[in-house]
Amino acid sequence: MAKKISGRGQRDLRVKVKTARGRKLSSTLWLERQLNDPYVQRAKREGYRGRAAFKILELDDKYRFLVPGARVVDLGCAPGGWLQVAVKRVNALGEKQGKRVGTVLGVDLQEVEPVAGSEAHVLDFMEDDADVKVKNWLGGQADVVMSDMAASASGHKQTDHLRIMALCEAAAYFAFDVLDEGGTFVAKVLAGGAEAELQQLLKKKFNKVANVKPGASRADSSEKFVVATGFRG
Repeated sequence: MAKKISGRGQRDLRVKVKTARGRKLSSTLWLERQLNDPYVQRAKREGYRGRAAFKILELDDKYRFLVPGARVVDLGCAPGGWLQVAVKRVNALGEKQGKRVGTVLGVDLQEVEPVAGSEAHVLDFMEDDADVKVKNWLGGQADVVMSDMAASASGHKQTDHLRIMALCEAAAYFAFDVLDEGGTFVAKVLAGGAEAELQQLLKKKFNKVANVKPGASRADSSEKFVVATGFRG
């Protein structure tokens, strides 16, 4: 690993990673990108479990759905970065005096290291009774259902696009079952054409539907986020 020095004597902070024996080029490029990603570095400094935390922070700064007292469900919550953000913003720990105390619930197919102020359950949200279980754990309806899920990559762009759109649509139908009137649905999608049906579906159920690419999303990624507010019930 080497750092390049500029001609003016100033250190160029970009880290170059040499290809090691046994390491694929794709792995080397991924490692180099991680080491040079300012959001990865910032996540480490601020104690978040991943750079994705800044995506939900940006979205909430703009649309203000993680308010004190809100009941939040995070689908596919591993590794827990979105849970960390939600706990702070909805005042799940009761740290903000005089503010309502929220509830944060995460579900995932795998166990997640606990995040103080939240609950994480091992659950397939597509099970027949998943919505009933979640509402029982919440003690009622949710104000926010959010998802940063992505289907396993196949390496085929069109296939991956269809898979993540199918996953997002399933998350939307889950949200219809658990959201309270006026609630918000936030989910990751991939630009590619197949999202038109989802957009139409959401527009029938919510007052406003926006499509946003947060600054924390990598420029070379086709991901964006749909933010649907004002659930009609």
